[in-house]
Amino acid sequence: MEKILNKVNNCKIGSSIERSEDDTLIIGKGIYGDDKGNPPGTLHVAVLRSQYAAGKILNLDTTMASCIPGVHSIIDGKSFSNLSKPLLSVLRIDIEVWPCAIEYVRYVGEPIALVLAENRYIAEDAIDNIKVTYQEYNPIIKTEDATLDSSPKVHKKTKTNVVSDRKFSYGNPKEAFKKADEIIKLKIEYPRNSCTPLEGFIVQSNYNSSEKSYTVHSNFQGPFSLHSVISRSLNVNENKLRLISNQDSGGSFGIKQAILPMIVLTCLASRISGKNIKWVEDRIEHLTAASSATNRVTTIKAAVRRNGEILALDYDQIDDVGAYLRAPEPASLYRMHGNLSGAYLVKNISCRNRVVLTNKTPTGLNRGFGGPQHYYALERLVHKIAVNLKLDHLAVIKLNLVKDKDFPYQSASGALLDSGQYKKLMDKVLKSNEFSDMKLRQNLAQKKGNLYGIGYAAIVEPSVSNMGYITTAVPFKEREKSGHKGGAIASATVSIGPTGGIYVTCDSVPQGQGHKTVLAQIVADIFGLSFENVFVNGELDTQKDAWSIAAGNYSSRFAGAVAGTTSLAAKKLKLRILKIASTKLNCKAENIIFENNFVIDKNNFDNKISFNRLVGLAHWSPGELPENSENGLRETVHWSPPQLAPPNNKDQINGSLAYGFVFDICGLEINPKTGQTRVDKYITGHDAGNILNPLLANGQIYGAFAHGLGAALFEEFKYTDDGSFLAGTFADYLLPSTYEVPTPSIIHIETPSPFTPLGAKGLGEGNCMSTPVAIANAACDALKIDNVTLPLTHSKVHSYITSNLKEQPRSKLNSNKNFIKPNDKNNIITGQGNNLLYKKPNQIWDFLLNPDNLSKILPVTEKILLIKDNHYEGKIKIKFGPITGEYEFSVLLSKLNKPKNLKLSGKASGPLGIASGEGLITLSPMNKEKTELTYQYDVQVSGKIAAIGGRFLKTASNIIINQFFDRLAQEISPEHRKNNFWNLILKCLKVIK
Repeated sequence: MEKILNKVNNCKIGSSIERSEDDTLIIGKGIYGDDKGNPPGTLHVAVLRSQYAAGKILNLDTTMASCIPGVHSIIDGKSFSNLSKPLLSVLRIDIEVWPCAIEYVRYVGEPIALVLAENRYIAEDAIDNIKVTYQEYNPIIKTEDATLDSSPKVHKKTKTNVVSDRKFSYGNPKEAFKKADEIIKLKIEYPRNSCTPLEGFIVQSNYNSSEKSYTVHSNFQGPFSLHSVISRSLNVNENKLRLISNQDSGGSFGIKQAILPMIVLTCLASRISGKNIKWVEDRIEHLTAASSATNRVTTIKAAVRRNGEILALDYDQIDDVGAYLRAPEPASLYRMHGNLSGAYLVKNISCRNRVVLTNKTPTGLNRGFGGPQHYYALERLVHKIAVNLKLDHLAVIKLNLVKDKDFPYQSASGALLDSGQYKKLMDKVLKSNEFSDMKLRQNLAQKKGNLYGIGYAAIVEPSVSNMGYITTAVPFKEREKSGHKGGAIASATVSIGPTGGIYVTCDSVPQGQGHKTVLAQIVADIFGLSFENVFVNGELDTQKDAWSIAAGNYSSRFAGAVAGTTSLAAKKLKLRILKIASTKLNCKAENIIFENNFVIDKNNFDNKISFNRLVGLAHWSPGELPENSENGLRETVHWSPPQLAPPNNKDQINGSLAYGFVFDICGLEINPKTGQTRVDKYITGHDAGNILNPLLANGQIYGAFAHGLGAALFEEFKYTDDGSFLAGTFADYLLPSTYEVPTPSIIHIETPSPFTPLGAKGLGEGNCMSTPVAIANAACDALKIDNVTLPLTHSKVHSYITSNLKEQPRSKLNSNKNFIKPNDKNNIITGQGNNLLYKKPNQIWDFLLNPDNLSKILPVTEKILLIKDNHYEGKIKIKFGPITGEYEFSVLLSKLNKPKNLKLSGKASGPLGIASGEGLITLSPMNKEKTELTYQYDVQVSGKIAAIGGRFLKTASNIIINQFFDRLAQEISPEHRKNNFWNLILKCLKVIK
């Protein structure tokens, strides 16, 4: 752990200083999205969302919901569209992207209507009373199936789900593949996942009818290029849209870019209602319908020599962006495009990029954005090259690395790698005590009978994105027509008050990275002041602050661009103060130093003036300033590096300004009997330029490592073939706990970037890219198999151990028999049980087939009706956590074998979704007066209820069904009523006799 320095006495750049933000947050004084006061008359929003992945909205009946007291209005997609335009897309395709469904629904969770009410509780109640009639369509869920002409179309107007298909060639890959000694090929399927910030989306929007303008408070993180997308959709000039991002945010990791559609909808709702509108996203909404990283299918080939040298690479990439190509997609596929060769010297590359639509949630920014998918394929291939050629994996990496003498290195597809000492970092990691310890632990684990693999990953971490890289998705001639795009403007303002207090505003929105600490550290160092003299404003207001389309918190731009630009503004202001000081101290400006709150002549330390007094002249007595001095002590700098040009006519693009190097080693231990997998030890090496604050830098690495480990071992957004979402709670979207995330050993070297003002590079995303594949390589090393698919759950690893059997679905327990036979069983809840009843089988049989008796044991809201022989209908009310609600049900009894067994088939539907299932009830006589009733069932769920997750639903269904049979037992046999668990407890407590 770094030595933590006192903020007041030592705030030099490069020092480990504790975060100044933490004291405020720990005592609960942070200002988050929900802490903004609600103006009088504020209406709260609940969103009616689609229960189906694909379908047509035949009818939207809001009659009952509109009658609920406190409901102000219900606004559907057509009403929104009358006042707005579709959201812009990077690609020119014949698909309109609306933030709310108009006629068709295309993914589970898609907004259909907004309910505006006096409070959120009333709004949610109203949602439950809206009836939607759908015509359900067959969805397309699997990525590769979406490329087929025969597959269902997500958008009925289009002839294909492939919205972009581009081919690229750099160097001479065909010739290189001809000359290769070996061609190594690998197919990779990288799953969907997310980074799940603590705080969900929060928006508060207000329309000013007199000015025809919108003011939005939200936790939007940028990029602020989306400001233009939002204003265009709202049909107003950009200066009529004021976006204010809160000074505190409970994380984002890219996801809060996807708040864009709800900003549009709440703005329009404010315009329609004339009220201030507030929406706070809940967790199920966030997991189901917010956004995620893309899932990608990559077929990658390498042309290699027998010594492991890589001559050429060939990529075939299919990126699944969900139901809509929502801005900034297809950026995920193109962020890494300029550096397809990663950390390696590969001059010949061919690439085919396809972007497909499926009936899943639209994708967007996610920590690492495109990097995890790219490096998982590339680094798995490098491992396979070593295995197939019977070479040492480390030797193959070292052989192909970019050499020190080659920097700045121009990659085949356009990236300009700024600096690095890749071999030096590798050697430092490999010579570390931590690696020696890892190899020792491998021997010990293998002696115990466990499997232990060691995996490596070498990746290049990009930071400070080129705003033009996304346009590489468009052919050159189209780019010429629409105008070339490039650059990455960063903006910062530094000003000084009349008593020497310094104010800093930047164009990035803090979300836990320590903006206030680092910027105060930089500015205090430049002016020789104590840390507390600098105030950093964390809020970003597009009406008052300096910003550009590149503004925001993404692509690890803070250290390289934002902090660097802030230093430029401070230095520019310092030059002006030097001119004033030169006059006051009567010495040359180059002889003046700033130290300990004084401005001093370094040749005569007695010749000095306090910083406060000197800067006060500019405020209190501007007439004393030197001639030609500017009034006011305020400087704003807009900085954009020349290296970030638009993509050229060869489709080469330098997608980022700075490129760090990450080299990781993972020690993975596997129990061969259970498949239990554990990261035993992890070492991560970083060359990220000059490190501004090592303590905070390591904090970023720890966080990225945790996200990378989660992606490798636990996290996956799962969908069934009918599009139902199976990871709507943390019961089924598994996050690693602190117990499961070991503390990685972090090793640094510092090779400054020649392109950033402070020589710094970003390092907040690298381990999201390197850790998943390092763990996968370790798993392949331990299991001695060709490939693995993430996440490496225990059941999946166990299946690899036992002859590569398919993974058992996590949301389903095995039962003796399955009645339902859908294509994908992940959304099936199964169960079985038994009860001992003090009646004969004939008596129980007659009781069950009587609808009046069923009304007694079911939580019905009205009498059960016998529609025809053995066919019953009614309404039940379930009170159980998030599935609480009223449901209409229909039950059919069949295969009656009196009094032995019967089959029960049924369906229930309500505002939360639909459940259909089958079960078998068997009556077995025990003796003259006792019967064992056994049951087993399969229930298939869809809609919002499916997103709650199989873990919870399994528990809930077991409890509810057990309650039914317990009530049956109590009604039919008084002995059971006397001896059930709760009665026995009450009897012990002497509450009953």
